[in-house]
Amino acid sequence: MRVRLLVPVLSALIAAAALAAPTQAASEDPLRYVALGDSYSAASGVLPPDPTAAPQCARSTSNYPHRIAQRTGAALVDVTCGGADTSDYFESQYPGVAPQLDALSKQADLVTMTIGGNDSGVFISTIQSCGVAGLSTLGQGSPCKERYGSSFADTIRTTTYPDLVKALKAVHRRAPRAEVAILGYPWIMPKAVGCFDRMPVATGDVPYVRHIQWVLNDAVRRAAAATGTTYVNLNKVSEGHDACQPVGVRWVEPVLQGTNPVVVHPNALGEARMATRAVRVLGLG
Repeated sequence: MRVRLLVPVLSALIAAAALAAPTQAASEDPLRYVALGDSYSAASGVLPPDPTAAPQCARSTSNYPHRIAQRTGAALVDVTCGGADTSDYFESQYPGVAPQLDALSKQADLVTMTIGGNDSGVFISTIQSCGVAGLSTLGQGSPCKERYGSSFADTIRTTTYPDLVKALKAVHRRAPRAEVAILGYPWIMPKAVGCFDRMPVATGDVPYVRHIQWVLNDAVRRAAAATGTTYVNLNKVSEGHDACQPVGVRWVEPVLQGTNPVVVHPNALGEARMATRAVRVLGLG
């Protein structure tokens, strides 16, 4: 009698377990994560290189998207590419490199990026132009500010900002279920006192260059707010880790005496810290 009663009980338990199995498996599906963006996302110049990337993209497997994926167990699709601007979301950046938006789908759970710094060439133009100006005065005065005034900041406000909004809206359309996050850029220059031997920016132009980067990060922040995108603010956490700091402290490598062949870009430490901040802001662990 007891044996007869035990059989249906065991059968019921097995059936219940079978029904529960798909639900449990579904809950354990990895986060579907797509990484977009420019060289700050790609970690251009940081070793080791990503063998799956086009050589022109100079992508590293030590970039912050890979680090986020390692921490969270996410299934990562990484299409970050050095030199990308917002137009490369919609068009091919290089032959054989698809528009970055093509990596997105309705199945994506998470999208991250840094983008905007290359739009209109403002970011690199600021560093190059102010470096040349600084060398022309041997680091004295504020030759870059005197020559260019508000032109860099004006371009960010009038051109980069609407391009960011357009790009972020397109990301949300392509990945409507995803949490979309955009990171600001970690500080390149300190607030006031520079390091002319490593970053050839004249003394008076140090706060000028810093302000232009603040304008860029503010444009990123405002574009995020306008599109329902999560903004990962790096202003506070990257303070004191600019390119003028020593090895092991700085997150961004300087023009001279640096360790990254791609100058004025995050090193491995910087990418790791960017990942930590993004994980914290996104509540991923």
